[in-house]
Amino acid sequence: MNLLLWRHAQAELELDCVCDFQRKLTSLGEKQAKRMARWLDRQLPQGTQILVSPAVRAEQTAKALGRPYKLCTELAPDASVEQLHELVQWPRKKGHLLLVGHQPALGQFMADLLGVEADICTMKKGAVWWLRCREHDLKKQTVLLTIQTPETL
Repeated sequence: MNLLLWRHAQAELELDCVCDFQRKLTSLGEKQAKRMARWLDRQLPQGTQILVSPAVRAEQTAKALGRPYKLCTELAPDASVEQLHELVQWPRKKGHLLLVGHQPALGQFMADLLGVEADICTMKKGAVWWLRCREHDLKKQTVLLTIQTPETL
């Protein structure tokens, strides 16, 4: 299984809008999302399953990719690591799965998959972390393939 975690790009401050779910991307955030989407589009096979938080900023980030996606309440800003485990079914699922969501849940989930302390993994806005599950010496292993940020592309 290939699992990609994509944190939404830069969004408006919460003070500028009515509710957290309605926060939109800033102009910088739109550029970040487009830059990452171009890279992802070259990397991901057709048929990659894409699950997206119902928050406006996450959906705007995913739309930059131009592929079909499904909104998923388990990826909302208040998501828990347990909800993400249930959703992802790591490492039992096959294929490629892209999640578009929020910090701190994505970082905590990543830390849990890698077996490190939760506060070690923090995702930058617009960044993608790519994990793969493999079997080595009859044991399942989690491999961190890459971390990409919009600034480095």
